[in-house]
Amino acid sequence: MIDRQAVQDWLNRYVAAWSSYDRSAIEALFTEDAEYRYHPYDEPVVGNAAIADNWLEEKDEPGSWNANYQPHLVEGDWATAVGTTTYGDGRFYWNMWELTFAPDGRCQRFVEWFMKQP
Repeated sequence: MIDRQAVQDWLNRYVAAWSSYDRSAIEALFTEDAEYRYHPYDEPVVGNAAIADNWLEEKDEPGSWNANYQPHLVEGDWATAVGTTTYGDGRFYWNMWELTFAPDGRCQRFVEWFMKQP
């Protein structure tokens, strides 16, 4: 069972890992068998090492974006988070993430839903 504060703490670590691209920080967010989808229809990237590899393949430039996320719904081991990501080049995204957590607080399943501002 996870609570809102634990989800917010995880979200803060996610944004920090995204910002630093520190491999160990990325891997620490996810279980060894985690599934990560950038879109709900994507085949998942599976495993925390593969997720870290994937993140490190295409990095956002440091300081080129700002992200703000907060828990929306939290129930049992499942949560949704909502927020925005803004890039310095004018791109703006509204996001919702589906998150399923393991008992140790790491994410087992991540699905991203986003809308780009027209």
